[in-house]
Amino acid sequence: GLVEECLEGLGPARDATLGFVYLTDMLAEQADEILARLKAETGVQDWVGTVGFGVCVGGKEYFDTPAIAVLVGAVSKDSFRILPVIKQPGEPLPKEIAEWVARCRPMLGVVHGDPRNAYLSAIIDSVCDDTSCFLVGGLTSSRGQFGQLAGSPTEGGLSGVLFADSVTVASGLTQGCSPIGEIHEVTKARDNVLIMLDGQPALDVFKADIGEVLARNIERVGGYIHAALPISGADNGDYLVRNIMGIDLEKQWMSIGARLQAGDKLMFVRRDGASALTDLERMLEDVTHRAGGRPKAALYFSCVARGPNLFGDNSEELTAVAQAIGEDVPLVGFYANGEISNNRVYGYTGVLTLFL
Repeated sequence: GLVEECLEGLGPARDATLGFVYLTDMLAEQADEILARLKAETGVQDWVGTVGFGVCVGGKEYFDTPAIAVLVGAVSKDSFRILPVIKQPGEPLPKEIAEWVARCRPMLGVVHGDPRNAYLSAIIDSVCDDTSCFLVGGLTSSRGQFGQLAGSPTEGGLSGVLFADSVTVASGLTQGCSPIGEIHEVTKARDNVLIMLDGQPALDVFKADIGEVLARNIERVGGYIHAALPISGADNGDYLVRNIMGIDLEKQWMSIGARLQAGDKLMFVRRDGASALTDLERMLEDVTHRAGGRPKAALYFSCVARGPNLFGDNSEELTAVAQAIGEDVPLVGFYANGEISNNRVYGYTGVLTLFL
């Protein structure tokens, strides 16, 4: 039923050469079957996509329900290549892809990552080194199987599609948190355990930043307050959000979802719907201004903690995106377990890419 509805919505895909497909995780086990149907019915053989807790189509979000988001486009055969799954950092690109990269100098890669692969950030770096692409995308999110599609079903690493510079795009990132307190320097840390900030016990600095009321109920900060690592050299105040994993009240240590060392910069941020909406509007204004006209299509990758969990149940996030880019512009995407923009893995963000 759902595949039929998708095909009906697509209409005749006469010149289409490339498809994107995103499935809610309720359909993860049927991904192979769905892909086979889409290939057979549309004639499009090159498909990329993955599974998410939610998917988006146009201005609508679909969570906790079986749903499929499909987009097809007529892209000239030589201006894109499927990136087969890369599972190890430094694993060379297949020869045919490497030759195409040398000839066509791709500018953009749309990639999907398997969050179970501990080397994903390093794999992203090595793909970026090998292709010089600006990578956007997201990490699969699922309560079941973690499948990806890159021409055929795959999993376990990073896969997607690379576009030559003849395909013009504009991309932007929006944060879902707002900073609280100053940027601190890590003075002592061990792996992901934060021991001292600015020469003081880490927990003292944290309590001072979050304020007295929250500090009295420190067990309640989980999911609301996070650590953030400012990106050095970024002139726009950009930062990577990482979860606070644990607090040791006795030792006054904290553990966060990133490895730390002395000299690193760190601040604390608050997950906040109002400031996230303001930043979403800022990003949309910036990207549409750079696009300079109506885009042909769009991809949107958002964090599972955004959407209904941050903005409410009426697709507010996607409504804002659709209104900004044009409600009739084809738009698909999914809710990810981490978002990729400019070759880094973010959390709590939204990443929009417009095809011009």
